[in-house]
Formats: sequence, C-alpha cells, structure tokens
Amino acid sequence: MSTTQSQLLQRYGASLTGVFGPPSRVLVRGEGSRVWDADGKEYTDLLAGIAVNSLGHAHPAIVRAVTEQVGTLGHVSNLFTSEPQVRLAEELLAAAGAPEGSTVFFANSGTEANEAAFKLARRHGGEDPSGRRTRVIALERAFHGRTMGALALTHKQAYRAPFEPLPGGVEHVPGGDLPALRAALAPDADGATVAAVLLEPVQGEAGVHGWPAGYLSGVREATREAGALMILDEVQSGMGRTGAWFGFQSPEVTGSDVPVLPDAFTLAKGLGGGVPIGALVCVGERASGLLTAGQHGTTFGGNPLATAAGLAVVETIRAEGLLERVRAEGVRLAARLSALPEVSAVRAYGLWIGVDLAERAGADPEGGLAPGVVRAGLDAGWILNATGPATLRLAPPLTIGRADLDRFTDSLPALVAAA
Repeated sequence: MSTTQSQLLQRYGASLTGVFGPPSRVLVRGEGSRVWDADGKEYTDLLAGIAVNSLGHAHPAIVRAVTEQVGTLGHVSNLFTSEPQVRLAEELLAAAGAPEGSTVFFANSGTEANEAAFKLARRHGGEDPSGRRTRVIALERAFHGRTMGALALTHKQAYRAPFEPLPGGVEHVPGGDLPALRAALAPDADGATVAAVLLEPVQGEAGVHGWPAGYLSGVREATREAGALMILDEVQSGMGRTGAWFGFQSPEVTGSDVPVLPDAFTLAKGLGGGVPIGALVCVGERASGLLTAGQHGTTFGGNPLATAAGLAVVETIRAEGLLERVRAEGVRLAARLSALPEVSAVRAYGLWIGVDLAERAGADPEGGLAPGVVRAGLDAGWILNATGPATLRLAPPLTIGRADLDRFTDSLPALVAAA
C-alpha cells in the first residue's frame, strides 16, 4: 500500500527541523517542466527549484552524466583532482571571457560560494599596506545567503536579527544610486577604506529588480578607482537564466552591449541543473592569487559527480541553443504578461521575470495577493513563487515549451480572481 501525501507531510512535521515551514506538497517525480506529487497530481513548474533545474527535471544529459560518473568515480577529496573538475573550470572561464590567469574554486552551494567571496574580499583588504582596507559594501535589499558571513552581506533585518552580532565591517548602501556608492567608497572618519563591493546583477529575492542602465559599469569604474574589488553574486542570474551565460554579459541587465567584467563572481543554482554545486570565479591573476594554499577549502566541493553534472548543463545549453531561446521566450512572455489588466509591472531578464500584480478589491489584506495566487496556482496545477505581497517571481526551466508559457498567461487572470 503506497504512502499518501497527507501521511508523508505528517511525518515531515514530526521529523524535519521547521526552518522552511510546512511544505506545500510531496513531489515524487519530474520530467521536463512537469512534476507529480505523491497523490498523482500533475503540475507545471514555473520555479525550477528556485532557478536550479535549468534543464528541467530528469533531463537525459544530466541523467546520463551523473549515472556514468557515479559508476566510475563519485568522490576523491581535494587531495586529488578529476577530469570533470578541470573541464568545467575551463568551460566557465571561457564562457566568462576571463583573461589568462583566472581561476575557479568549486563549492557546494551559493552561500558557500559567497562565503569564499567574502574571504576573498578580506584577503584583498589584508594585503593593503595601510592595514586600513577593512570595509565591505553590499546593497540594501540584497540577499546573499544565510550562513554567518553571507548573512552579514544580506540586508533583510528579519533574517539578520536572530543571529546578531554578525561578522563586522559590512555596510549597506542604496542600490542603483551611484553617488551614494561613490560616497561610501571614500575613506571613513577613521581612514578605513573599502576592500570590496559585493552585489547581485539583478536582485532576485527582492522581486527580480535590476538596475538603471549604466549602473553596473559605474560600479566597475568606481571600485577600480577606489582600489576595491567588484564581486558579483550570479547565483540566480548565472548559467543562462538571463539569456547570457552570466548576468554581467546581458544587455538587459547592464544596459549595454559591452560586458561588465568583475574581479570575481559566484555561481550555484542552475550550474548543476539540480545537483548541488557552487563556484567562485576569480578574474585575472591578481584576484586568483589572493586565496592561497590552506586559506580556504571544502571536502565535497568540485567532486566528480557535481562537476560532471555541471559539464552536462554547459554542453546542453550550448548544443540546444538555449541562450538564444531564453532571450526570445523571455521577451515574448513579458509582452504577454504586460498586456494583462491583472498585471501592473513586469521586469524581465530572459526567463527570470518579476510580475507585480495590480491591486484587486477583495484580495486578502493579510496574506497578500501574490501568495494567494501561488496557492490558487497549486490547486490549478502550477508551481509559482511570491517574493512579496504583490510580486510573483517566475524562473522556469530554460527548456520550457512556449505552449506551457502561453497556458500560464492565459490562466493568470483566473488565478488572480481565485486568490
């Protein structure tokens, strides 16, 4: 006799730490852009595990790569290396257009990659002869993870407050405001200068909000003038999500056809297509030489299994022309959503879209309209995500079919009405 969804949810509540709240469903199987729950109900996935399942569920390339690799060599520790690790690093550096001397450090998650980036910033500051390059700047509304270092970079007070005091020396400035950033890059009253500015090319957890055209290039210029590193958190925006390999290469993100190459950037989520992996990419010899032997490490990072999955993702994105497809489908989806009276604003970066819902009489004032749409969506067979009371975040698999996207836009008015 099979276990029902209700039974599994009860067992979850009795045995799992409650940091996520009660799960909505128990999912048991996936294929492409579809998943099924333990009771057999089918859903179309427009979240992709929060931008993780870049090739959808059970993509043959990932299944094949992981199966072959685990049958050959699954883990070796970083006392050794493997061909998938080396090849994936080479692919990422080539995709970034990184100069000779650039390197990759592999971790297991975006938070771990951002922890490594924080340490990179500290090492850069530590090498300053004055001994006063101690400050790190992040942006208001930023989200960089929940470990202690990443949490210090994250702005939301509700996440920070229970764990203070956090690692010090981090300041938050308004995003998109170049004069404010330039002012913060000046030495403070004690003469302390800035080691790094760490920011997202597009703030995903804040509702998929990008920056004014020229802002990222302005940050690049300002950090260079101040002697600070520019570090981009590409955990959500990387690996084709915006229609470019990385957000800093996307004209929709930067406002220019010229990439804004940072000193370092972090990756995770879509990099493994569902297999846990993260990366810190250091651009150029100077940044690559900051962390030396013994100054950072990981047991599982860069293991053959995860890097084989990452290679499958890179090769499939290239072979299936997904970057071009993501750009085209993102523009089309944004236009269709913008035409709906239920939608007040759309922010689209490839297949990464923030949808602000228009106020509706009778909407739940406590829970918010967007969370109500998420609940109505589950009942109707859609997996959606709300980042706030009135904002939906869409991050479907890069492989999703146009018919599914059109069905969603056709269904959204009814979902709003049911919320």
